[in-house]
Amino acid sequence: MMPVVESVVETWARRPRVGFLGVGWIGRHRMEAMAATGAIEVAGIADALPGNAAEAGALAPDAVQVGTLDALLAQGLDGIVIATPSALHAAQAIAALEAGVAVFCQKPLGRDRAEVEAVIAAARAADRLLGVDLSYRGTAGMRAIRDKVRDGALGHVHAVDLTFHNAYGPDKPWFYDPALSGGGCMMDLAVHLIDLALWVLDFPAVEGIEADLFVKGRPLVDRAREVEDLGLATIRLAGGTVVRVAASWHLHAGQDAAIAAEFQGAQGGAAFRNVGGSFYDFTAELFRGTAREGLTQPGDAWGGQMAAEWAARLARAPGYDADCEKLAEVAGALDGIYAASRR
Repeated sequence: MMPVVESVVETWARRPRVGFLGVGWIGRHRMEAMAATGAIEVAGIADALPGNAAEAGALAPDAVQVGTLDALLAQGLDGIVIATPSALHAAQAIAALEAGVAVFCQKPLGRDRAEVEAVIAAARAADRLLGVDLSYRGTAGMRAIRDKVRDGALGHVHAVDLTFHNAYGPDKPWFYDPALSGGGCMMDLAVHLIDLALWVLDFPAVEGIEADLFVKGRPLVDRAREVEDLGLATIRLAGGTVVRVAASWHLHAGQDAAIAAEFQGAQGGAAFRNVGGSFYDFTAELFRGTAREGLTQPGDAWGGQMAAEWAARLARAPGYDADCEKLAEVAGALDGIYAASRR
């Protein structure tokens, strides 16, 4: 990727100016990943917590520090990275796009499909690039599996098993407030897995969903007051593929995390799995009967990959990319899970 980024920088009179709204741990990490490409200039930083802003400022001492989104947009930005609580994402992204500023947002882009579609519409109207940090797309393992599926190595994929159990759960109170988060572990964790399955399979239509949600060991009844800490869902896709999803916070998993995306086809199988309970290290393997072939090994630096690719894309082609419309399909699947759980 670096040679591409370097050629972009050489052909531009200046690098795109990017502001960062929300610079907690993940916001700072994405800022570092983008800055490392050399494709963009870190032009501004805004965070409600002074400590966060100070840490980010130490990494980008030439960036202007301001207190609000409006003040950040006033810096003459070409792009903005949004890493704030989920309830703010859609409105902040729309405000930026309407100001003519491209957007890279932490997931979820919106708390439901309607919010996501409103952001997409704003990006289309502004003719500006829109990206979301669905970061597991950046792993070497999932990219290898996607290539195998697209090349037909598995044959028709008829079953997908998705698992994301986090033994801890979020440490910020807003995650547990449905008005602020939009949902619990399904919105926080399963969104990554559902996106991966649809992305690998080239976004077939969702034809049916069954789901059960739990909180503290009992069925979740009132989504206006609580969020789920365990979700189970079955998603039926056009073409006959069945996707099973299990996600949780605070589950007795026996390790820090259990993360997997497993694909079964008529001619073979493939699995993406974390190693030793890690949140960061993964393997990918291809299966044929009792034989297995390693596709990737742990150790790829994938966390900032999607951010870095967005930065490079902003530098060479900042206009609207219709691929972002697929984000609405992911949001629609989550809407379907929450709707099905109420039946």
